[in-house]
Amino acid sequence: MRTVAFMTTATIDFRPDFQTVLDYQHGLVTARQLRGLGISTRQIQHMVESGQWSAVLHGVYAVTNGPLDRPMTLWAALLFGGSRAILSHRTAAEEWGLMPIDPDGPIHVTVPYGLSAEPQGPTYRKVGRRSDRPVPREGDLLHPGVVVHRSRAHAHILVPTLQPRTSRADTVVDLAVAEPSAVAAARVLVSLVTGSDIPVHEVLRRIEQRPPRRYRKALTDALTFVSGGVQSILEHRYAVDVELAHGLPAARRQSPVLVDGRTLYEDVDYSDSGVPLLVRLDGLRYHSSPSVALRDRRRGNAAELAGRATLVYGWEEVTRRSCEVAAEVRTVLERGGWSGPNPCPRCREYLLTSGG
Repeated sequence: MRTVAFMTTATIDFRPDFQTVLDYQHGLVTARQLRGLGISTRQIQHMVESGQWSAVLHGVYAVTNGPLDRPMTLWAALLFGGSRAILSHRTAAEEWGLMPIDPDGPIHVTVPYGLSAEPQGPTYRKVGRRSDRPVPREGDLLHPGVVVHRSRAHAHILVPTLQPRTSRADTVVDLAVAEPSAVAAARVLVSLVTGSDIPVHEVLRRIEQRPPRRYRKALTDALTFVSGGVQSILEHRYAVDVELAHGLPAARRQSPVLVDGRTLYEDVDYSDSGVPLLVRLDGLRYHSSPSVALRDRRRGNAAELAGRATLVYGWEEVTRRSCEVAAEVRTVLERGGWSGPNPCPRCREYLLTSGG
């Protein structure tokens, strides 16, 4: 952090304690801190109106008139939330590398339950009426705003990084619980866990220690699928929307198969049900290179040579035509000797209306 001196209506001697605060907080400071350093409200107002400082959020100032970088944006939100605020939800996920950074999205912080911190919307740059120096254009976005959450378990979810944040496991649970439905919550949780190296047992432990306010069963069930070998959101959708919803037998996930001297893995294997049926879930990532396409063709040929029927589905079929997918899988399973009821209400309704 570069050293920043300050001026008011009268020249003020440089204060080392002030500079220490600025260096630690990336040039951000609160009105309360300034008053504690002997700087009056009138002096603060002068620095803002003269264009030397920026009023970033309510009671939070930047001792610069330039744009805020990422650390400054985060510090502003933490200072706004109070001394016990920590980064959480989408912002914590971005800082952990679980999600891409959204530069225009609000900063999420969590404070202990009972504190009076309130959210604030985006702020936009204002050019001081007495400004005689170049500043960014008036109306430019200065800060994307702050969303404030509260937690009774605040002390147990904190990771004391330089800018404190929720733990990775707590972060993914918080994001899932924030979804509008149990189905959406499960999808978010599976996507984040399978896309990172967060151990499933760690997330389960956090759910047990800090029971979420809703969706607990849906989240626990989703993690059970991940523990059983589900490695993507597409595989989870297949397990829930096709397999479980239609009474199909539980398949083996990520079943190993030797192809050209290499161990590859089949997404869904129904061999344990007595039927040599494989279901391959063809996500977009599998088309990323010619070598991957060749591998999949060789894997498909190996299954055919071994006498194992193979069905292939993509995101479109699994998510929008799950009943049709289930019917095709059921046809092959029943041809091989398996049988079982279909509890899907949509399928039953279709049979009644079609006279089937």
